[in-house]
Amino acid sequence: MAPKVSTAATRAALLEAAREEFAAYGVAGARVDRIAERAGVNKERIYGHFGSKEKLFDAVITEALDDLTAQIALPGADPVDYVARLTDYYRTHPDLVRLLMWEALNYRGQELLPGQESRVERCGRKVASLAEGRGEEPSAGTARTLFMLTGLAMFPAMMPQLGRIILGDSADDHEALRDQIAAFVTTGLK
Repeated sequence: MAPKVSTAATRAALLEAAREEFAAYGVAGARVDRIAERAGVNKERIYGHFGSKEKLFDAVITEALDDLTAQIALPGADPVDYVARLTDYYRTHPDLVRLLMWEALNYRGQELLPGQESRVERCGRKVASLAEGRGEEPSAGTARTLFMLTGLAMFPAMMPQLGRIILGDSADDHEALRDQIAAFVTTGLK
């Protein structure tokens, strides 16, 4: 008789397999049978744990962003260091970048998605931290700055082919690119 796998272990295996599948194929292209096969479970477990493929995708995004939040502190008084750390994180976690791009493609034009309230709160804490670090009140301008900082940090992982076209062999020099992004942020925030 095969050993019984715990519910938590099944859920974790499904999330890991789904992260790979969604990063590669997006929401529309992902197949629950491939996710189940990778996780080593019956595909009915996906529906039992998450309800639908879309809810599984949302759980994958949430888990990935929780990991990012746990590893990268709030921007605070040093947005330059924040962007450098974020650039490094996205470089080592390109699957998160792909997941966010797939999410944008799949849900384009829609208002806030169900369950994204926690992401709004998380970003609100980042905006408040950035504003406090700059001696300002949180504002739409501070939120736009955070949005741009995030985009700058994400861009090399989001567009590696464009980096190779423009930068040639130096596209592989991640530290130089990260440092130039940080320098750009330094001058842009003055």
